[in-house]
Amino acid sequence: MTKQVVKIPYAPRPVQQEIHRALANHRFCVLVTHRQLGKTVCAVNHLIRTALQNKQPYPRYFYVAPFLKQAKLIAWDYFKRYGRHIPGVHFSEGELCMELPGGARIWVCGADNPDALRGTYADGVVLDEYAQIKKNVFTEIIRPMLLSRAGWAVFMGTPKGQNAFFELFNQAQKNAQQDPHTWWVGVFRATESGVIAQSELTQLQKETPAVIFRQEYLCDFTASAENILIPIDAVTQACTRLVNMQDYRHAPKIIGVDPARFGTDRSVIFCRQGIKAFAPLVFQGVDNMTLAARVAQEIERFRADGVFIDAGCGGGVIDRLRQLGYRQIIEVPFGGSASRPGQYANKRAEIWGEMAQWIKTCGQLPDVADLKADLCQVCYSYDVQGRLRLESKETLKERTGKSPDLADALALTFAAPVRAGNSAAYARPEFAQSEYDVL
Repeated sequence: MTKQVVKIPYAPRPVQQEIHRALANHRFCVLVTHRQLGKTVCAVNHLIRTALQNKQPYPRYFYVAPFLKQAKLIAWDYFKRYGRHIPGVHFSEGELCMELPGGARIWVCGADNPDALRGTYADGVVLDEYAQIKKNVFTEIIRPMLLSRAGWAVFMGTPKGQNAFFELFNQAQKNAQQDPHTWWVGVFRATESGVIAQSELTQLQKETPAVIFRQEYLCDFTASAENILIPIDAVTQACTRLVNMQDYRHAPKIIGVDPARFGTDRSVIFCRQGIKAFAPLVFQGVDNMTLAARVAQEIERFRADGVFIDAGCGGGVIDRLRQLGYRQIIEVPFGGSASRPGQYANKRAEIWGEMAQWIKTCGQLPDVADLKADLCQVCYSYDVQGRLRLESKETLKERTGKSPDLADALALTFAAPVRAGNSAAYARPEFAQSEYDVL
């Protein structure tokens, strides 16, 4: 018997192809996108494809929007547009149900009447504009529907402040760290997706209030918060800032190293010369000796004038590099005193404060998604003496599910002034030449 090939008139953009791959390989997905990316079209086609491929008896799928009227307006036409070419398909306007050959069904529903979903099962559910859906709709109704068939769920939307979607986003980041085969989190900003032309995006930024632009197009959950040290728009601008080599060629070459603290944390090596920061090196699960060897390799390659290493868990790396004869190694205790104690509560607040000023005024950042996420999630406050202090790394990790390792490594390059041209003066002694073997 010849297998029938069903062709759907859908040509996904590159960013949608990336999303489809993630949805196909994870049970629970949180998708945060800018306006007009095409997330609903992406979700509709994912539902149709998955339903057609399901070989279980009577598959059931659901697309859920905050309100039934909204669901019908946004998604129902898409289901008919992309599904009408399937032989044997049937659309029920009364039930907003698409019935596919083989018995699979897809319903379009509103979360404003969640009790209508009780008592059934689901092979897969898409919850669109999740920021407007009450949390108990998933926990009390949708989640039990997924039990009998080990069904999947996709939560998607655009940020609308620090609400239930923000809480889910933070929790999902933790879950993805612990179980990356089950959970996936994707953030797609307008400055990165390539969907909106740069000229149009520039015009939108001029016409749209800053908070709305950061929220709707830069996917910033903290757009309306006043205690974020480095806003996402400053980070985005620093990633697109153009600098000439003449502007930094005589500046000191500095390396920041943040060794991993725990199992899921990352070890990071960050090189910066004046107003230019270079792409970081990121490692997972490396021991101190291996990391020390990689740092030594970078010192030689970059000809670093100064190397700042987090003293909190970098003792082994620091000792090994000094043993190898590298005299430009400086340990930085994050909880130690700031060079300007009247302005900053501790050293960590100081180096982040200096980095924030650099980003906002002149610095050029590498366009690295994890770095941007690390930089724009840290909150600040002031102590009783009016000094800047940051939320602790433990609090931040509890809130977001991960430590800002990339941002910490870059911040370390602001730990103290460094004189350019010191690399020769700090060269390793001759005896160390023979005992050092880089990777």
